[in-house]
Amino acid sequence: MLGTLIAIMVILLLLNFPMMVPLIVAPIVVLLIFFPNLGPDLLMDQLITGIESPVLIAVPLFIFAADIMTSGKTSNRLLDFIGAFVGHIRGGYAITTAAACTLFGAISGSTQATVVAIGRPMRERLLKVGYKDSKAMALIINSSDVALLIPPSIGMIIYALAAGTGVSVGDLFIAGIIPGIMVFLSFAIYNFIYAKIKNIPLAPQVTWRERFISLRRALLPLGFPVLVVGGIYTGIFTPVEAAGVSVLYAFLLEFIFFKSIHIKQLPKIALSTGLVTSAVFILVAGGQVFTFLIGYARIPQQITEAVLGTDPSAIYVLIIVSIFFFVGCMFVDPIVVILILTPIFVPAAQAADIDLIHLGVIVTFQAALGSATPPFGVDIFTASAVFNKPYLEVIRSTPPYIVMLLVIGVLLILFPELSLMLIPE
Repeated sequence: MLGTLIAIMVILLLLNFPMMVPLIVAPIVVLLIFFPNLGPDLLMDQLITGIESPVLIAVPLFIFAADIMTSGKTSNRLLDFIGAFVGHIRGGYAITTAAACTLFGAISGSTQATVVAIGRPMRERLLKVGYKDSKAMALIINSSDVALLIPPSIGMIIYALAAGTGVSVGDLFIAGIIPGIMVFLSFAIYNFIYAKIKNIPLAPQVTWRERFISLRRALLPLGFPVLVVGGIYTGIFTPVEAAGVSVLYAFLLEFIFFKSIHIKQLPKIALSTGLVTSAVFILVAGGQVFTFLIGYARIPQQITEAVLGTDPSAIYVLIIVSIFFFVGCMFVDPIVVILILTPIFVPAAQAADIDLIHLGVIVTFQAALGSATPPFGVDIFTASAVFNKPYLEVIRSTPPYIVMLLVIGVLLILFPELSLMLIPE
């Protein structure tokens, strides 16, 4: 049965159907062939059940807030602020790029949105100070991975939904902060050393007055992650409430304070959000059918026994989980991989006494790493389209970043405290 399921999905993908089609059609065909006693009404119930969770309300709200800020001046204000303080040191513009991706990830929750919002302006700045185009694009792609770790992470919301065990989205958001900072620091150190070795020219140093002005201009955008993370951490907001507040905050910033967007543009921005949200929700609904099928057929138990054995250690389970998610996201969109693989590995993680919040950090970290890794990481193709550059040039300089991320992934497996230390008791 599993072979039939995989074969149908592969055939539909080779026929160039969008991922939502094989994700829904393959389980339906397998159910009709192998479990004819289950009526089609049950499949419809599962599709609806997949998008019933209240936590999903946060997804379109965070996307809408990110779309508003991407259309406005938020990203440029963040770039000017960071560049004013670190732009003049060795590798300053590269460090600015990594820091800006980290901060914008705390606004958008999306790696692809971060590539677009930060990548466009920063690529030009990096080229002007002497970076090769492939180096600039590799930095942008991999720095954008932080958006899946720093709250509000859409990947973490999807994981909490797929885990199906009452995993707290708020705790997941908090758990991603330290891993996200680790990624930023490793990229910053690497680019400082690289700029020194390659003698990358320094950017002009700005005065303290100019720094103060850039700080003042960036204060309101910097308030966004403080509002979201601080509100969730202190218990003032639930993640869904934080998402609603983020939309209001983004609206006030761009429409009222900055006046960078006219009210007539709002329907176009809302339409963009609606299109992205509809695609995500269809995938989530299809993922529920897939989850129901593999659970009914006891596939997770069969796979865990075959791959993990009868009594696997926690580290061994996390290594296998990392490999599956990393490789999966090299070929398929992270949301799809999280929806498909999470229900398979959660029972094994629970049996190995792994904290499901820690598992969620490992899953989203590997999903972020895979999404920027050849051959088919989604961020690679996003960058190729945004910068109008060929595939091979986009991936040429990615290996050092992949190595750094792999090292951080190992540290997260060996030291769960890196994920869990900030979560309130």
